[in-house]
Amino acid sequence: MQHDISKLKNIASQVRRDIVRMVHACQSGHPGGSLGCADFLVALYFDAMKRKEGFDMKAKGEDVFYLSNGHISPVFYSVLAHAGYFEKSELATFRKLNSRLQGHPTTHEHLPGVRIASGSLGQGMSVAIGHAVGKKLDKDEDLVFTLHGDGELQEGQNWEAIMYASHNKVDNLIATIDYNGQQIDGPTSKVLSLGNLKTKFEAFDWKVLEVENGNDMEEILNVLDEAKSLTGQGQPICILLKTGMGHGVDYMMGSHAWHGKAPNDEQLTKALDQLEETLGDY
Repeated sequence: MQHDISKLKNIASQVRRDIVRMVHACQSGHPGGSLGCADFLVALYFDAMKRKEGFDMKAKGEDVFYLSNGHISPVFYSVLAHAGYFEKSELATFRKLNSRLQGHPTTHEHLPGVRIASGSLGQGMSVAIGHAVGKKLDKDEDLVFTLHGDGELQEGQNWEAIMYASHNKVDNLIATIDYNGQQIDGPTSKVLSLGNLKTKFEAFDWKVLEVENGNDMEEILNVLDEAKSLTGQGQPICILLKTGMGHGVDYMMGSHAWHGKAPNDEQLTKALDQLEETLGDY
């Protein structure tokens, strides 16, 4: 399959500019994980997923995406805006009073593209599996994609859902883990070690794919192509995506300190100097 990698990289660069500007403007939010997942979400929305015009919650006849680690809302909102779900100018309202772009995505705001309120970690896997089962019952052959933080897997509800998905052969589900090794209080290895996630998912009878550089657009596209080719074969699919916290901004990269910290004016300028403006700032 041919991919327009140059176009996707340009979108990802602009998304990263959006992220740091949004978080700086309200002096609140989560830039680190958002920057790390920019390439994946751009690849998903602008290449891998089958999408229809408009937005409806049932989404019959198209692929769907669920963001479980809802604190990385800046990257989610930016990608949705660039994908045409709402005007890019609305990004300027992030975390403002009465904005539809809350710190964690909500459904009562009726923001197009948002299917669940997320940010209470550990719940997205269950919801995504529910929609995947619903598609099967509806004889809809399209796919359900979902994204989770690695620290989020410390929540027990995930493993009940993971067990359910394999037992019930939910093979229209592709769950991606943002495997950056960082969470709000420090490295996951020190807070609560996840052990060998590949072995764990395989023990729960999932098909597991790994991406060593989850910020390389070509690697991401290749693994998404492979994951889609493996659906419909009786096993749910897991992608372990090894990203870099704060990728693209040198002073944020690899540090849990930027999980939920806003840049000041000087830091914003430094970040924007490193991120090319490719599509025009909102």
